[in-house]
Formats: sequence, C-alpha cells, structure tokens
Amino acid sequence: MLLHGGPGATHDYLSPLRELASGGRAVVFYGQLGNGRSTHLPSRGADFWTVQLFVEELANLLGHLGITDRYQVLGQSWGGFLAQEHALTQPPGLLSLVLSNSAASYAAFSAEAVRLCAELPAEVRATLDRHQTAGTTSDPGYTAACEVLNRRHLCRLDPWPQGVSDGLAQIDVDPTVYHSMNGPSEFHVIGSAKEWPAEDRLGEIGVPTLVLSGRFDEATPSLQETLLKDIPGSRQVTFEESSRMSFWEEPAAYTAVVSEWLRGHD
Repeated sequence: MLLHGGPGATHDYLSPLRELASGGRAVVFYGQLGNGRSTHLPSRGADFWTVQLFVEELANLLGHLGITDRYQVLGQSWGGFLAQEHALTQPPGLLSLVLSNSAASYAAFSAEAVRLCAELPAEVRATLDRHQTAGTTSDPGYTAACEVLNRRHLCRLDPWPQGVSDGLAQIDVDPTVYHSMNGPSEFHVIGSAKEWPAEDRLGEIGVPTLVLSGRFDEATPSLQETLLKDIPGSRQVTFEESSRMSFWEEPAAYTAVVSEWLRGHD
C-alpha cells in the first residue's frame, strides 16, 4: 500500500514506484479523500479533515480490497505520518513499514522547514514574511518564493519531471485538504494537523521499519533520528544525491533499496 503526501497531493507523483510491481508484487496506489479522483468535499471545515479520518479511510480501503494479512505499507512525507498512525492501530496483517521523507511530528517537521527557510536569500525570506504577515499567501509572489525552497529541498531536478509537477499541481486545483490540515506552505503550518505527534508512541510500532530520506531533504537527518531511536527494529538509508523525491532523483537506487526491504519482510 502506497500512501501519498500532501496532505492534499495525489498519488500521481509517486508513479516511479510502479517499478516495485515488476517482480509480480501487487502495488496499490490510491488518492486519499479530497484528493485527485477521489471524492472532493470543499465545503467541509478544518474540523472534518483530521489525521483520524485518513486512518479510518485506509482501514476501510484495506478491508474493501480484502487486504487483511501479509501486506506492507510505504508512506511518503505526510503519508509517512499516516503510516505511523496505521501501524499504531496494531493491524495483525501488517509485516513492515517504509517511512520515506517523513518525521515523528508535524511540529518538528515544520520547525525544520522554518530553519531551512532561514538559509534562503534575504529577498526571498522578506517576500515570505511579508505575505505571511499580511495573509496574502495566495499571491503569485509568495508562490514564487516557496518555489525557491522547493527547488532546494523538495526536488532538485531541473526541470521537474512531469509526474512531480502534475501530482503537486492538484493541491492548487482543490486546496481544501492541504489548507485545512497544513496551511499555505510547509513552513507556515496553521492547519488542523499542526499539533500531530507520534514521538511518545513510536515504541508501540511493532513491525520492522525502514526510514528513508535524501541528503538535501526537507525532512532533515535530525527528524529521522527520532524515528530511528524510538522505533524498535528500524533501519535507515540516506540517498546522497536526493532531496525529498529520491524515487525521481535516484530512481534505480531507491527502487532497489525498497524492493530488497520488501522481499526481506514478506
């Protein structure tokens, strides 16, 4: 089961992970509620869009597909948060987790994003601060300033692969989920999920866990340390030429690492 990020993107940007099926493994992509080709509910407020909602949706989907034993979950970015929550429900059929470019809390992730912003050029920081203070984060100038960070820490390929552009563009097509749960940007988190933590519960994750990130990842090494320290049986791989989209930036290496992990825990 592949859990996409956002919250509010679509599974399309994960398309290189189709390669995981090349040996005959069933690989399931799905668009989470409110995203892509799933049902959209733009009239719902932030109190509706909760982490628990997506935990229940995943459980419902697994049941609908008859996936009750011998399955593994890969969650990327926000999908990694969701994967942790799923594992914490102690599903009996879950064999292992892959937490890709993720963190153990929204607050910690946001703090690292803010720190990375401080390293941006002064004029970019000024633009971000001005629009966040004025509440004009829909202004094209704010979007352009966010792109500077994204090109450093989200995907360092130039130009971006079409799959990355298409998948993330869906956030703007219907920003309901992203704005309700996250906010206008990765480093200005004001949505319903801003207080989500798993740090105090990581020891309850009872399956082997692979923690993946890129050297230039927005989910920085300090965020991965918490996951590795507190999840029993966890292992880390860092992709040295990647930011947050290692499956695009180093696709062969990423697929090889994940495929080996999945085979080892079948």
